[in-house]
Amino acid sequence: MALKAIIFVLASFLLVTSRGSSNNEDNYMEVASASVLATAPVHAPAPAPLALLPPVKVTECPRLCVDRCKLNSRPRHCKRVCGTCCQRCKCVPPGTAGNRELCGKCYTDMTTHGNRTKCP
Repeated sequence: MALKAIIFVLASFLLVTSRGSSNNEDNYMEVASASVLATAPVHAPAPAPLALLPPVKVTECPRLCVDRCKLNSRPRHCKRVCGTCCQRCKCVPPGTAGNRELCGKCYTDMTTHGNRTKCP
């Protein structure tokens, strides 16, 4: 990267001195436009999709939901809903909140009758 910058500066200098133009504004504009083209951002590759969690056994759902809902303001309601989501999607996200995308579309797209997200 540093080598490209040095080559660019030398090429710009040679371009300005070889023209021999008395109009400094023209030279400045040529160098400025060349530097804009040379420093155009290179598009980074798209980030890799998150790895989904492996499916859990239905018998593990109660234990996982207790851990998930222990800090919830309504722990009994949270455990009941979490159990439903776990049985249908075979997944409970790690932690007490967030990380829902690790369980995939089934978990993130499940909604209530009021069109709110169902799974905690």
